[in-house]
Amino acid sequence: MKARLPQGYGKGPGNLAGMMKQAQKMQEEMTTLQAELEQTEYEATVGGGAVTAVVTGKKELKSLSIKPEVVDPEDIEMLEDLIISAVNESVRKAEADSETRMNQITGGMNMGGLGGLL
Repeated sequence: MKARLPQGYGKGPGNLAGMMKQAQKMQEEMTTLQAELEQTEYEATVGGGAVTAVVTGKKELKSLSIKPEVVDPEDIEMLEDLIISAVNESVRKAEADSETRMNQITGGMNMGGLGGLL
């Protein structure tokens, strides 16, 4: 009885070369995407527009805007909470966009160490 391998296995060196070519193309697309994401800005506004944070795709805070009417010397804790919320939300947006766009390239495949590029 002849053993049957799952489709895609046992095709010989030609299949390996095709897989290597596909992996190289995927790596190039990931590198291009990484550069693009690093230039992208993600904005989040909280507290009814009181605080706005903008981060880059590198997850670096680029700007922070605070409306003067929320600056209450008697309630610094509320302002701190708003700032933290705005920054965290903008970082979440950056991460979600990065993950979504990476999955478009990889087809949702776990890239192990390669996925950490972004």
